[in-house]
Amino acid sequence: MTAPSPETASPEAAPPADHADTTSAWLSTLAEGRAWIFLVLLILVFEFWSRSFGATFIFSSFNVASIAVFAVAPLLLATGQTFVIISGGIDLSVGFIMGLAAVVAAHITNIAGTFMPLPLAMVVGILVALLAAMVPGLINGLLISRLRVPAFIGTLGMFGVARGAAFLIAGGTTVPVRNEYFAALGNGRFFGVPYLVIVTVLFVLLMHYLLSQTRFGQHNYAIGANRQAARRAGIDVADHTLRLYVLSALCAGLGGALYAARFSAGAAQAGEPLLLDSIAAVVIGGASLFGGSGTILGTVAGALVIAVIQYGLVFVNVEPFWQFIAVGVVIIISVLIDQAQRRFSGGRQDE
Repeated sequence: MTAPSPETASPEAAPPADHADTTSAWLSTLAEGRAWIFLVLLILVFEFWSRSFGATFIFSSFNVASIAVFAVAPLLLATGQTFVIISGGIDLSVGFIMGLAAVVAAHITNIAGTFMPLPLAMVVGILVALLAAMVPGLINGLLISRLRVPAFIGTLGMFGVARGAAFLIAGGTTVPVRNEYFAALGNGRFFGVPYLVIVTVLFVLLMHYLLSQTRFGQHNYAIGANRQAARRAGIDVADHTLRLYVLSALCAGLGGALYAARFSAGAAQAGEPLLLDSIAAVVIGGASLFGGSGTILGTVAGALVIAVIQYGLVFVNVEPFWQFIAVGVVIIISVLIDQAQRRFSGGRQDE
């Protein structure tokens, strides 16, 4: 019996492989976009729930604006956290760096307002707050990049230092801001869109460009994927790590300044409950805690998921404590999806 010639061979051999590749690509796309899927499902659940008592959830401009404002602070912290986590690190100090910046912004704005125009005093207050936030970020970077202190330990130590410094500067109390322009920044609107949201969107777009379109961003992914290979490729890992933690602190500093504007006061504990939210937003957004993957847009979706859960449960009159359970479930599901995706694609696993 002779073997079939190529011309007469069955043509059905290739399509199954093509079909498997297509299915794999679709599953990978769904896994990478899980945060947006979670967000859509949550919005639909709350919308149907709201309709049951004659209201609407997402078709209310007030609700949409409130959710966006809810997302501002955790998103700003999560933006810097995204860069750090993609590189394979973590920053536990951002919550109290945010509080430190809020207190500094309030104090400097008040002091500057006594001898310069109020709008200029507001700008000076924000700039000094950003500089103050970058100091603990610089120390974090030096500890981790130069002294080889593990990121978890170094930033945990700075968590305590920034916390103490913020409470000392604030005198253990909240610092009110006496500047009408500062209050307008935090509570005013431009054609119905809160200024806080506009500033955050512009900043996040800048960070998205930095991560996705620049050499700095590409080096970040390379370091997270394989630190040793990145070093052999000529990337200055130590210098990059230093800049990463300064950038993370800068994001937290902006969050603190905007917090002070929103509430017309600086509080040392402003960012304390937002640390875990910032990490959760990054993880829900598709970044891997192993490093090497993640996007700013995914983090945006993750922050919105958390904001929708927090605002939505209050809106439908459910005890707000359920939000911790809901966010925790979403985090666990997201991590399980990430693990399954890595296993399916042959990525490295930690046993």
